[in-house]
Amino acid sequence: MSKHAADSHDLIRVQGARVNNLKDVTVELPKRRLTVFTGVSGSGKSSLVFGTIAAESQRMINETYSAFVQGFMPTLARPEVDVLDGLTTAIIVDQERMGANARSTVGTATDANAMLRILFSRLGQPHIGSPNAFSFNVPSVRASGAITVERGAGKTKTEKATFNRLGGMCPRCEGMGSVTDFDLSALYDDSKSLNEGAITIPGYSMEGWYGRIFRGCGYFDPDKPIGKYNKKELQDLLHREPTKIKIEGINLTYVGLIPQIQKSFLSKDIDTLQPHIRAFVERAVTFTTCPECEGTRLSAEARSSKINGKNIADVCAMQISDLAGWVRGINDSSVAPLLAGLQHLVDSFEEIGLGYLSLDRPSGTLSGGEAQRTKMIRHLGSSLTDVTYVFDEPTIGLHPHDIARMNDLLLRLRDKGNTVLVVEHKPEAIAIADHVVDLGPGAGTAGGEVVFEGTVAGLRASDTLTGRHLDYRAGVKPSVRTPSGLLEIRGASTHNLRDVDVDIPLGVLVVVTGVAGSGKSSLIHGSVSSREGVVSVDQSAIRGSRRSNPATYTGLLEPIRKAFAKANGVKPALFSANSEGACPGCNGAGVIYTDLGMMAGVAATCEECEGRRFQASVLEYRFGGRNISEVLAMSVTEAERFFADGEARTPAAHAILDRLADVGLGYLSLGQPLTTLSGGERQRLKLATRMAEKGGVYVLDEPTTGLHLADVEQLLGLLDRLVDSGKSVIVVEHHQAVMAHADWIIDLGPGAGHDGGQVVFEGTPADLVAARSTLTGEHLATYAGG
Repeated sequence: MSKHAADSHDLIRVQGARVNNLKDVTVELPKRRLTVFTGVSGSGKSSLVFGTIAAESQRMINETYSAFVQGFMPTLARPEVDVLDGLTTAIIVDQERMGANARSTVGTATDANAMLRILFSRLGQPHIGSPNAFSFNVPSVRASGAITVERGAGKTKTEKATFNRLGGMCPRCEGMGSVTDFDLSALYDDSKSLNEGAITIPGYSMEGWYGRIFRGCGYFDPDKPIGKYNKKELQDLLHREPTKIKIEGINLTYVGLIPQIQKSFLSKDIDTLQPHIRAFVERAVTFTTCPECEGTRLSAEARSSKINGKNIADVCAMQISDLAGWVRGINDSSVAPLLAGLQHLVDSFEEIGLGYLSLDRPSGTLSGGEAQRTKMIRHLGSSLTDVTYVFDEPTIGLHPHDIARMNDLLLRLRDKGNTVLVVEHKPEAIAIADHVVDLGPGAGTAGGEVVFEGTVAGLRASDTLTGRHLDYRAGVKPSVRTPSGLLEIRGASTHNLRDVDVDIPLGVLVVVTGVAGSGKSSLIHGSVSSREGVVSVDQSAIRGSRRSNPATYTGLLEPIRKAFAKANGVKPALFSANSEGACPGCNGAGVIYTDLGMMAGVAATCEECEGRRFQASVLEYRFGGRNISEVLAMSVTEAERFFADGEARTPAAHAILDRLADVGLGYLSLGQPLTTLSGGERQRLKLATRMAEKGGVYVLDEPTTGLHLADVEQLLGLLDRLVDSGKSVIVVEHHQAVMAHADWIIDLGPGAGHDGGQVVFEGTPADLVAARSTLTGEHLATYAGG
């Protein structure tokens, strides 16, 4: 029987891909198979998978919508590639943290809350109303007034009517779960007047619009010290609700300081604010649990309605693995489809290893790995087939024990007839691939080529960097360092911790490990990170626009600008492409963006500065024989030599460049936009920046995220240098090479959620391997060949 023509489309073909650092890459990927992309951090994996294959699939789907609908969608340019053939619909599950909205929880992000609200509105006793009555985002509304009733033959009658809508929002905290108290001394200096700069809130200046509003509103005298304001003036300054005013013929809105802070700063998750704003909020605002709803965010009516003795707040606070049992206990045929959907959802949480979460957990507090797995839930049990699933390191944040479960999920997606593309570094995840594409040989400009394509066995036999490291196993340290002191933790009870008492040795490399959800981050961030002299590097992604680059992010540009200014007798602002030195043609962007409405915008290199971003007059100033544009085009390694000695010697710049080289970013160009860096590069850039902070204890949360096996070796060298220089390093980590390299291990468990929260082992890696008493010990022993 001859093969049907439709069966011949079994490959995704990519020819001549040139996105970011890719060098005319050509690959053929088998459909309905699991393909893993490997290579050092910055070698071009994400550029090929996300920037080329997934981006083109999404762009083509968007083009099927009407022009009107496309106007509301993000515009995507066609990737730089010659041929892309055999694409299917791409579903992207990336590492982006979930929405930072303070109102977003695990329940609202996964539709679990929506199902529970309907369930309680149908079965809850006493019955209080529609699903809105159980939503902490819907306030109760009451209104009354006249309505006109038509009586026929043109007659009308006016009647008085009242309108009530019951919402579930707690009126005291407005559904936030916490109430705020403001320290007024952190908002202003009451010995000064407004014109003397009394207000100390970031962004408030009497030179800008705020100054015009405060001077022109007429509510108080801007030359009078705030300490001498009467009650009404202070009320207007602090609490006045938005009021329309007219100043110098312009319509403006006056808002009191506290409502403005609540709207601008407190409506967002605090962890996502810029560092200086977060410091201000922590200084000026005290958050306490709402006394009325006890932190549940819900009104008294919503909490009064119960099913099987539990209200919706109790249910959302349950660990999801326990919630599954509660849902099974409801047997009512009138809501059978709803119960089946809810049961499937909570079972999916357990299946994916997130059974330890609760639905009321704020989504902004999830780690990158937890957020990615939460987004995966909606795809489990999906009836779609023949689609392309694209995953970005799905094993992030997973203990070796949990990786097998994740592998099983990926294989199940493949076995349903889907194409699964995975960017991954962990050998355990690479091992299950049907097809492997290894990019390299190096990172940045030294990468962007396919160095191997084939099976896992072929990769092992190849001489690529990944092939050589695939079977590499770090041996357990034969001897460990002696601690110089102890950091005591007593009675730690954050989240699921059970009154943990533990002594963390100082002056050594300590690894805190345990299965996902066992309480590692709760222990370290809850009891160590906030202490004085502790520098904490968390997993939060670094933010930056296309105008940001490694030089601006690390503060390197500051000493460089000053050195240029001093050598040429001009002001430093001229050497910033975001300030006075910017090319007037492109405003310092180097490219001119043309918005074409619903079609993809076009970026053309600026003809005036030829992409250099600076005015021609600024480029005439030289330092050490180079202009500012040539310096920003240098790699870190080249710049390190340039600023080390001779007439260009700049110790402040050299120190920052040293740290960048230390974390393995020597190949990175100083002026490369942050938006083009890979996840692993951003992680190390942040690490290099935070290493400059003064402190005796460094806390690192999963620093191996996005790092290739070869990069992990370099990271271990860096951690050793930190410890040898007299620092204490505490690492929250699952990577077995880091565990094996530790001087001391603290293992939490034995399980996740309420099955964890206890210290199950503390000692040296060798003792952990010898004892094999915990899940971590079992896996580390297997890894180290014990």
